[in-house]
Amino acid sequence: MTLDMLTPLRDTMHTVSSGLLAPAIIILLLLLAVSVIELGGLLVEVLTERRKMKVNVPEMVEFFQGKDAGAIMRGIESSGLFRRQKAALGELIRHGSLPAASLQALARKLLAAEELHYARITNRTDLVARLGPMLGLMATLIPLGPGMIALGQGDTKTLAESLLTAFDATVTGLAAAGVAYAVSRLRKRWYEGYLSSLEALMESLLEVFARGLRIEEQ
Repeated sequence: MTLDMLTPLRDTMHTVSSGLLAPAIIILLLLLAVSVIELGGLLVEVLTERRKMKVNVPEMVEFFQGKDAGAIMRGIESSGLFRRQKAALGELIRHGSLPAASLQALARKLLAAEELHYARITNRTDLVARLGPMLGLMATLIPLGPGMIALGQGDTKTLAESLLTAFDATVTGLAAAGVAYAVSRLRKRWYEGYLSSLEALMESLLEVFARGLRIEEQ
């Protein structure tokens, strides 16, 4: 296949790649906006939830021992657990009269629902962390082609504009990815602790139920 025969293919590829520049830049700006929003959400989470969370899991486990359902429920409601953790434990307590196997299945389902909830939150920033560098690289390489052609023709203005676009795209992609990655890592560490505490409290409740505790109708 001669070079002349490849010309239509090259032209098509150039048209496609040039047409991808604007969408890549738009998506990059959206990813940067998402990362800033998630960073703000992280700060709100620190100020509103984590600042209020003061739970000593071993003390709560010890508190459960020898208590009836009402006392346990009141202790959970007055604790520093998160609202979702209180709801999950409350659901388990309300069904405490179920057989042991069914109660364990319910506990696993409640815990899995919490894991899914937290995974959905971190998936947003994980996606930004992955897509940011990819789209940044794409928006960096696309304008370099016209810039190299302009360099060969002595058009320094077009070259400068192409290089500026390329550098801006790289910085934007890396900034979005960096912020999103930091938010994801921090949240995952927190959420692992939340889930670990919830799992320990659920296992303690299951042991209490196994010793014959029955929930009174409320």
